[in-house]
Amino acid sequence: MKKLLQSAVIGLACVTASAGVLADAVAEFYKGKDVELYIGYKPGGGYDGYARLIARHMGKHIPGNPNIVPKNMPGAGSVKLTNWLWEGAPQDGTAIGAVSRGVPFEPLLGNKKAKFSADEFQWIGSANNEVSICATTTKTGIKSWKDLRTREVLAGGNGSGSDTDQFPKLLNYVLGTKFKVVGPYGGGKDVVKAMIAGELDARCGWSWSSIKSKSKDLLASGDLVLLMQMSTVAHPELPDVPLVMDLVKTYNSKKQTQMLNLMFARQGLGRPYVAPPGVPADRAAALKAAFTATMSDSDFLADAKKSGFDLSPISGDQVAGLVSTAYGTPDTVIQEVISAIR
Repeated sequence: MKKLLQSAVIGLACVTASAGVLADAVAEFYKGKDVELYIGYKPGGGYDGYARLIARHMGKHIPGNPNIVPKNMPGAGSVKLTNWLWEGAPQDGTAIGAVSRGVPFEPLLGNKKAKFSADEFQWIGSANNEVSICATTTKTGIKSWKDLRTREVLAGGNGSGSDTDQFPKLLNYVLGTKFKVVGPYGGGKDVVKAMIAGELDARCGWSWSSIKSKSKDLLASGDLVLLMQMSTVAHPELPDVPLVMDLVKTYNSKKQTQMLNLMFARQGLGRPYVAPPGVPADRAAALKAAFTATMSDSDFLADAKKSGFDLSPISGDQVAGLVSTAYGTPDTVIQEVISAIR
């Protein structure tokens, strides 16, 4: 027994020492370096805002305390950035990405421009789950989601991999709406400007958190009409805005409900952050741990509250699990979604 106890103590000491060596190696690597946090959209929108918020606080939780420098790389609903992270970015842990919540599903949903395998990325975490809104302005005369079935509605899109391109097309398929997607616009802020100017009728795939933080004046003015919620679960702050899952149960089939479940699985990812597949395991683990620590950092939480950003974080492993579950959807459902959105 004494020998077993001695062996256990020695083993624990070895594990602790090994962990210390790994932490020291990560700290030595990151000390004095910049970590570039690339954002798949133009400045000014929700993805940009969340990423810059995190960049202000996450560095102190990474061993070696590197500076985190936000940079924008917009294009194709952040497919451009994700492709670059896959095949062009440094694979050493000095480049990470803030990508669209829909990007992990692009290869699954038939986007030939998506050159990556979502399950091979190293998912760092997500800052929030999301409910997206389909919204218009009072000047259009559209008062209810039912009006979307009676006239053509110009909706601003941000590229083939974006919610704002895919959600309206799927709604056309399952609810008989008459959206025409126009774009691509570089970011959500550009779509909102075009709506206000009367160039567009709607933005369909607009995060409720972004409306509250980035367009609160428009919301407060009463000029914004919230037509429906797009997620698998309604937001408690929006009891009078219909949930698309309830609408489709009334009008359509079980298969079309499955289609919406697949499309809106991304909402659980919310605001995902990702590292390239080749980042060494110890550095990837450090990035994941730093993200998790940031989400409970008191200075970060105060900054998020001041900025008006909702937080409901999940870990990198949870993000990977949501992606894996979606990839288990029956092929017949996947193919029908592809036919609707492509």
